[in-house]
Amino acid sequence: MSAVGQRTSLLEYVTSEWHNKAEGDGLGAVIMAIADGSFQVEQQVRQAALADVLGTTGETNIQGEIVQRMDKASSDAFVKTLSESGHVAAIGCEEIEMPVIVDSNVDNGYIVLMDPLDGSSNIDVAVSIGSIFGIWQKKPNETVNDHSLLKPGNEQVAAVYVVYGSSTVLVLATENNVCGFTLDSTSGAYAMTHPNIKIPADCPYYSTNEGNNKVLDGPTQKGIALLRNKYSQRYVGSLVADFHRNLLKGGVFAYPADQILKDGRLRLMYE
Repeated sequence: MSAVGQRTSLLEYVTSEWHNKAEGDGLGAVIMAIADGSFQVEQQVRQAALADVLGTTGETNIQGEIVQRMDKASSDAFVKTLSESGHVAAIGCEEIEMPVIVDSNVDNGYIVLMDPLDGSSNIDVAVSIGSIFGIWQKKPNETVNDHSLLKPGNEQVAAVYVVYGSSTVLVLATENNVCGFTLDSTSGAYAMTHPNIKIPADCPYYSTNEGNNKVLDGPTQKGIALLRNKYSQRYVGSLVADFHRNLLKGGVFAYPADQILKDGRLRLMYE
């Protein structure tokens, strides 16, 4: 992949970001594997209706959610590109019951946890969806197993999400920077379009499922009411789409615990 016009390409960015830095050795390859997988998913999403892959598989995933047909296709695409990167030791995915151990002893290896297609039920109605990734580096001489996926959040080395909407945008967060890259769908190249992203100081929006209000506890209902009285609601029902808008425009996202989901719905390791 090369730069689009005069903009810095994702490949150029990751190559320069970790050039001659041992702590990031292999991380660029993992990021590019996610980019390659997202290009495949983007094409599948655009062709979903024409290829007759809308709707559900009739199965339920380990989170208790109905599996959309595109969930499995997206999971397969990312597992393949990450496995072929040469730097991924293990993959955890909400569509796969057990972790995928790619190479438990790979040098400069990484552990990737993901939701391959967040908000996939929105595909049927042409609403924005996304992919989410949390990335950890395995310890030197560590042999990765199923338990290795449960690492502390403060050891995360990078996070990525991709939003598939009016354009396809990949947002990469590392320790000191957050940047956005937009896909040129003709070449498959991502070019930097949102350097050094900062959440705006002004907060015009809040994003939460108001339909769940009746099952929230009293203090949480009061908190949502404060948001409702002060800000405008914008809620798509796809975490990536709602978070991406709030990151760029300013806003608050909430999916709190309720009487049914005592710990809330957001996955600790990547959402």
